[in-house]
Amino acid sequence: MLEFKNKVVLITGGGTGIGEAMAYQYAMKGTNVILTGRRLEPLQKVMQKCISLGVKAWCKTVDMEKTETIDQLVEWIHSEGHQIDFLLLNAGISQRALTLDTDISVDRRLMEVNYFGGIYLVKSLKDMFLNNGVHIAVVSSVSGVFGFPVRSAYCASKHAIHGFYETIALEYPQIKTTIIIPGRIHTEVSKNALDGNGKATGVMDPGQANGYDVNKCARVAIKAIARGRHQKVIGGFDTIMVPFYKYIPCLFRFLARHVSAR
Repeated sequence: MLEFKNKVVLITGGGTGIGEAMAYQYAMKGTNVILTGRRLEPLQKVMQKCISLGVKAWCKTVDMEKTETIDQLVEWIHSEGHQIDFLLLNAGISQRALTLDTDISVDRRLMEVNYFGGIYLVKSLKDMFLNNGVHIAVVSSVSGVFGFPVRSAYCASKHAIHGFYETIALEYPQIKTTIIIPGRIHTEVSKNALDGNGKATGVMDPGQANGYDVNKCARVAIKAIARGRHQKVIGGFDTIMVPFYKYIPCLFRFLARHVSAR
């Protein structure tokens, strides 16, 4: 089991959803927390709650699409003398549009936020990670395991995550990775999902509204990280699609075409 107490975790997308819930799980284990996200107000709220749980916490605004803001974060980490022991890459955007109705700019934006921003951060901290080690947990999705309607760009970005973080863990023994694979979790991810023109839908999917509890998701995820699991599927009945995809592909394809994608 990993030791969390008096360590430091850096969380991207730490102001809401799974990132927020995970911040509290780390804090309850005695891990000091650095939170990043685009909006300062929710980050400050999460930071204060982490502090109330008895750890140190900081927050910095970072836009994963803009490498200059990641550079500023890395500069701050070095200037403050922080050692990053755990990295949780949670920042991301989803999509709700048919593949050929989606403008290429949307595909590019999802890749920048969901994939390139995270690997840019990892590579920017490579000297620290190679010298001292790190455990990277990255939030993927069941959509990172298989394709699914109205999520082509999202699926592509999450598939890329699997390829990168599985490979880096094989190449470097001092870098451990856990790929968290949630099903439908009760967060506002669908409200912030982009339509084919790149605008937020503003709509809560029924599947998301009735999804797996986000705090329970975080508790399962932190246990998987503590045990050094390479992957962990988390969620309700919808996650049955993962073994169907692997073992009964014809049934998976039938269900994927006919179950509601919303």
